[in-house]
Amino acid sequence: MPPTLASLVHHSALKLTVRAGEEHLDAPVRWAHASELTDPVPYMEGGELLMITALKLDAEDPEAMRRYVKRLAAAGVVGLGFAVGVHYKDIPEALVEAAADEGLPLLEVPRRTPFLAISKAVSAAIAADQYRAVTAGFAAQRELTKQALSDGPEGLLGALAGQVDGWAALYDASGAVVATAPEWASRRAARLTTDVERLRDRAAPASAVVAGAEDRVELHSIGTGRRPRAALAVGTASTLGTAERYALHSAIALLTLTTERNRSLQAAEARVGSAVLRMLLAGEPEHARTVAGELYGSLLDAPFRLVVAEVPASAPAPGEGDPFAGLTDAIESAAARAGEALLVVPYGERLVLLVVDGGAGAAACVAYAQALEAARSEVPEQGAGEGTSLLLGLSAPAGPIAAATAYKQADQALSIARRRGRAMVEHEDLAAGSVLPLLADDAVRAFADGLLRALFEHDATGRGDLIASLRAWLSRHGQWDAAAADLGVHRHTLRYRMRRVEEILGRSLDDPDVRMELWLSLKATSSGTE
Repeated sequence: MPPTLASLVHHSALKLTVRAGEEHLDAPVRWAHASELTDPVPYMEGGELLMITALKLDAEDPEAMRRYVKRLAAAGVVGLGFAVGVHYKDIPEALVEAAADEGLPLLEVPRRTPFLAISKAVSAAIAADQYRAVTAGFAAQRELTKQALSDGPEGLLGALAGQVDGWAALYDASGAVVATAPEWASRRAARLTTDVERLRDRAAPASAVVAGAEDRVELHSIGTGRRPRAALAVGTASTLGTAERYALHSAIALLTLTTERNRSLQAAEARVGSAVLRMLLAGEPEHARTVAGELYGSLLDAPFRLVVAEVPASAPAPGEGDPFAGLTDAIESAAARAGEALLVVPYGERLVLLVVDGGAGAAACVAYAQALEAARSEVPEQGAGEGTSLLLGLSAPAGPIAAATAYKQADQALSIARRRGRAMVEHEDLAAGSVLPLLADDAVRAFADGLLRALFEHDATGRGDLIASLRAWLSRHGQWDAAAADLGVHRHTLRYRMRRVEEILGRSLDDPDVRMELWLSLKATSSGTE
């Protein structure tokens, strides 16, 4: 503990006597300072024991002493030492009463005790307290290191919580709680996820203080890179002391070392994962299984989904950060919490992921895409595809043998997402839906307009309604009577119109490919989709 007024009073060599403010002797003393100024407040920082002889003070003036003592108390001075036998034989009653009224401890300093002795006593006590704090810090560091090596981050958190007499929590890169100590702190830690997310957006190292009704929480980012890899929260009843601060900094250093070590391992795993993916796409599942081993083997034993992600051309130019960082953080965190294997591989300018079908990683991928869609919808003036920072294509469930097919499915879904301006498209949605929405492509519309232009120009002259007749005939699968009835004309009239269509287009309606192209062209044009 730092020195207090009580410890100075009990110092046998100083012979100090308490004359007022006995109830506040437990106040810690940051320094002892002598000043004879009538107003020393501008030179005070707070926490000092001020020592005077009243050389320039009218210590017998009650009003002057009340003003003097009030200024000292307001400046944070914790006590006043008055040397007797110098200018005053005893402490004047005016000063004693003013100190008592203000609750400011007033200590009588005997003539034989020099101020320098008091300053030395305070300095020695501060140095001893700092030594104890450093010693306790080293002991805490040894204990934290021991727990980190034996029990990992969970053991380290438990030791840290004991050192600071509070609680501690570790968050992953996505802001989710990974571990807490004690266990009861999990609810408190979960309420800080928003503050952790704000901290994550700042370059490491970063810290913040969150003051709550029940505790004071310090948040610290973990990692040496531009983007923090984790965050540490420490909750205590009051501000951390020197020893507790040593323990906290030791925990941050140990967690940073662990994080950087994990980053090196992740880089090695990524190289293995890249080899596994290339073998799968090359149709070599058995070789892929051999290379995957225990690292990714469980992923290849169950149905998986293949995700292809890319940055759209309309997105702003990326900065120094990884444009896929948010996606990978979300999916990796979800998969880690669920104990799922996950494969993340940069593939050219794309990112390819293999996630367990129906697992937490796949769900996190969908949730991330939904968040992108929601963020874009909040800016109504943006057009299709604008404001989407990533585009994702998700394959149907597949196994190692069908990995190449799954990649084609994800690539096709990604192409549709790009065309429609969607954050993500699932291949299963395409298979379960209709082909007609695909006709919105500009190239398809250009083909349709070119194919049907001559018929539209013919109808514009008022010499017949070939477009409507063709649509009715195709919709009735070439049944003359039914199509003529729909148009309200005789079947011979319809036959004549269909011959005119063949003459104008130079194509035979007996060809099923021609009928298919005409039908899809009608659907693709603005008239055909009304």
